[in-house]
Amino acid sequence: MATFHFELVAPERVLYSGEVDAVLLPGTEGEMTVLPGHAPVMTALKTGFIVITDKQNHGTRMLVRGGFADITASGLTVLAERALDATELTPESIDREILHVEMLRDASHDQAARDAAEATIAELREAKAALQY
Repeated sequence: MATFHFELVAPERVLYSGEVDAVLLPGTEGEMTVLPGHAPVMTALKTGFIVITDKQNHGTRMLVRGGFADITASGLTVLAERALDATELTPESIDREILHVEMLRDASHDQAARDAAEATIAELREAKAALQY
């Protein structure tokens, strides 16, 4: 099966770099699966899980909080605002993320920013529920 190069970059570090079979992205317009030969596109990401299937058909999940995905002929690069490997996630770590966003929301006077924070909080709560299954 054909593969393509995928790289997930967070501000702190590169979380993943390698050849993969497929990547499921939480796009702002809906989830999308990137496969080899995908048409070039750039899309914004919402809070949710990226699911990476490598060439050994092994799935890896990463939680991202916003960012962009750039699909090109040479592969896929995700620049995440924040990202964590699902193996590093606990209900407590997600609660800390929720608290962080709540503090940003409460400090903002911009209604659009407050609405975006509310959406992120809801998505983090969904991620926490998904993590517990």
